[in-house]
Amino acid sequence: MPTKVEGWKDELYGNEIREHLFEFAEKGWDAIPEDEHDAWFERFKWWGLYHQRKGQESYFMMRIGTPNGVLKPGQMEVVAEVADEYARGPVDNPEFGGSYIDITTRQSIQLHWIKLEDVPEIFEKLESVGLTTQQACGDSWRNIVGCPVAGKDDNEFIDAWPVAEELHEEFKGNDLYTNLPRKWKVSVTGCTEGCGQGDINDLAFEPAVKEIEGEEVKGFNVRVGGGLSRKEPRFARDIDVFCTPEDAPTVAAGMSALFRDHGDRENRFNARIKFLVDEWGTEKMRDVLQEEYIDYELPTAGEDLREQYTYNAGDGEHGDHVGVHEQPDGNYYVGLSVLVGRLGAEEGYELARLADEHGSGEVRLTQRQNAIITDVPEAELDALLDADLLDYHSPDPHPFMRGSIACTGTEFCSLSIVETKNRMVRYGRWLKDNVDVPTGVEDFHIHLSGCTASCAQPQIADISLRGMKTRKDGEPVEAFDIGLGGGLGENPHFADWVEMRVAADEVPGYIQNLLAIYEDQREDGQTFREFIAEREEEELTGLAEPEETSYEDPYLHNTKMTWYPYAEEDAMDASPAPTNAQGQSLSDD
Repeated sequence: MPTKVEGWKDELYGNEIREHLFEFAEKGWDAIPEDEHDAWFERFKWWGLYHQRKGQESYFMMRIGTPNGVLKPGQMEVVAEVADEYARGPVDNPEFGGSYIDITTRQSIQLHWIKLEDVPEIFEKLESVGLTTQQACGDSWRNIVGCPVAGKDDNEFIDAWPVAEELHEEFKGNDLYTNLPRKWKVSVTGCTEGCGQGDINDLAFEPAVKEIEGEEVKGFNVRVGGGLSRKEPRFARDIDVFCTPEDAPTVAAGMSALFRDHGDRENRFNARIKFLVDEWGTEKMRDVLQEEYIDYELPTAGEDLREQYTYNAGDGEHGDHVGVHEQPDGNYYVGLSVLVGRLGAEEGYELARLADEHGSGEVRLTQRQNAIITDVPEAELDALLDADLLDYHSPDPHPFMRGSIACTGTEFCSLSIVETKNRMVRYGRWLKDNVDVPTGVEDFHIHLSGCTASCAQPQIADISLRGMKTRKDGEPVEAFDIGLGGGLGENPHFADWVEMRVAADEVPGYIQNLLAIYEDQREDGQTFREFIAEREEEELTGLAEPEETSYEDPYLHNTKMTWYPYAEEDAMDASPAPTNAQGQSLSDD
């Protein structure tokens, strides 16, 4: 039988949710029947709204889709304006203040503390500059990701931005693909570095070349079924299909229709296409695509460029677009390291101003939660690099800052087990001040995820941290499973989980000890990933010891059981939620 969620979607889903959302906004939080909360919250996701966790009732996270991470001139300023005016809660964050913008690992934007009553005004502001929250969440096409400097890369094989933009226009709001069994994540990569991360997407277009009628044609090979969540990660698999940029929308339509018709709607845990590929195999996936969904003969795969992939390959090549880089037109783009992807609202305004003053006004977002200012003339570079914003969000960051990623965590997320953002900031600062960077290491990836949903992509990091709980001195404390040696590149590899339930305050000591062992025992020129790969899992377990250090962790207690981890009075019964449109607590009756 279809799941409960499928029943809700059969009753109402897709574009028509908007009308009901606006009705609830006009009437207020109390207008949503309590026994229908789960159904409406599931539907609201289609319009980019996630209800925040227990203790924060009546507050929502809002996700804004930015295809391929591209924010056109004027859009960043409006995002900052919306954050400043509407994304403020009852308690400030001690690291980031009262209003901030989160850059996600899918090149999107998230805002928190959004009130339902403000949604129509927010939508009006966003849509006035061409932004939307449509399908930013929910069981449909999600934000399309790819190389964040598509069309601006001096070493680009093929410009993937027009393809990503066309897919965005074709499939956002398209009723044929409104209701899929689960989320549908698509990557379009045109560069030789592989920074579109196609390996971990449901559908991936990766650069390739094929001889057709005596001519070498540039286009894409197609891979299907990547994903990280549920402790069952998969790399996308080659289905032996090549397509031109012009045919990419046709192939994308066919694959998403195949998923729509054949994906599992009876078990949401098995509803991702990676499990369908497991069941069918790649040959059947290709055959069904050809026979049922494509009306021309699909070419077999061309010659790919994967041997050139350097993105997150662990071999000393950055590929993350941080720093100053020349564009094909002679201008430059400047990539800024945004630690854990969080910008204060005022920083958002300043980023928009700098992009207008020194570039074309365009800002781009990366899958490493960073921001890029594009189209900077050489004559403007020095002035841009002297800006105060770049003192903190540096184009030349310390390796431990450059490589740090964190998901939302217990600050807002109902799935997370541990606090994440502020903790990763504290980890990064402590490591920078106390741990020697091994010789030759310029970029070291530490991904911290609050649970097994893997929003921080922990399986593809040098050091992977996955939120757990443990006991220490007889008391329950927040902890992490630790994985080592993950990454992408030509030969992608998921991290090996080698330490379980390490108390959060002992993780920095573990990293310090591990890097000292790596420095002492590695062969000349051996990268960290190579060092880990040559050791059996039994040797990796216990290779380094967790240890208490001078690092102090203020979030060791069970933050999942607080209404907000940073509130002075954080017990659930101290929560002001639910609140009315003005943020005032609603009475129990």
